[in-house]
Amino acid sequence: MGPAAARLAGLAETLRSLGCAVKDRGDLTQPQAEPGAMGRKVYPSAYVALKEVRSSVEDSLAVDSVPLVIGGDHTVSIGSVGAALSKYGTDLAVLWVDAHSDLNTPGTSDSGNIHGMPVAALMGLESGVDGEQEILWRRIMAEVVGAEKLGPGRAAWLGLREVDGPEQEQLAQMPGCFTSTMYDLDRNGLVSEIDRLDAWIRESGASQLWISFDVDVLDPILAPGTGTAVRGGLTYREMHLMGEMLSETMRAPGCPYRLAGLDLVEINPLFDRGNETAKTAVEWIASIFGKTILGKR
Repeated sequence: MGPAAARLAGLAETLRSLGCAVKDRGDLTQPQAEPGAMGRKVYPSAYVALKEVRSSVEDSLAVDSVPLVIGGDHTVSIGSVGAALSKYGTDLAVLWVDAHSDLNTPGTSDSGNIHGMPVAALMGLESGVDGEQEILWRRIMAEVVGAEKLGPGRAAWLGLREVDGPEQEQLAQMPGCFTSTMYDLDRNGLVSEIDRLDAWIRESGASQLWISFDVDVLDPILAPGTGTAVRGGLTYREMHLMGEMLSETMRAPGCPYRLAGLDLVEINPLFDRGNETAKTAVEWIASIFGKTILGKR
């Protein structure tokens, strides 16, 4: 229901008002898991869906469009970023704006929910399990992510505040990645952290930036419509400052990287109030695409 909520919040109209040419490709097929299936039991249906996500994003990238992928849970990013990795390889950096690092694998996840594993899949991490789960995990990495995997030196996280123990261990073993937790943002300020992110991207040599935005990075007082809310997230003003700074940076003459694509995920209207979360997310997208208080840049 997340994509429908974003459309209802005026996503296409907002982008058009900023001068963007928008083509809504519609919803992708949603394969049904067995009734009551949770955790690892949804892997087969997730695999089918992710193959379609990847194919659709590949079509957009082939005509030099900027794909905007609306979820749904963060699992969709395995398909979207997988397609971008296939096109750009090591020229692609990924900014994961999320309360969670999503670095669990089937072997480290207590719940088995694949929406906590997309970065692990994109990086090609071992599953840590045997049998059917291992086979499906390898199929997702081989056929959805593809041959090009996301290297630690091209992975950045912003807004982290709930990271599991095994994920902490993985991050500690990833030299070259960028992490900015809510502690960093509180201590150093958002402007300083965005400047640090910009320096990291430039040093990495990436020419393309894919931004994967999970609405649970926002404080749940601001964005209650998500199933994975964590208290203490970004405020409304921090959200827009981040979007406007990223947009301003990428539009500046001489910037060595540009926006390759964007995910907007984890909108769940069942937990929302008056579609406020989707409206807030659409407003953030407007900032990324150039809207400011005094007009479009």
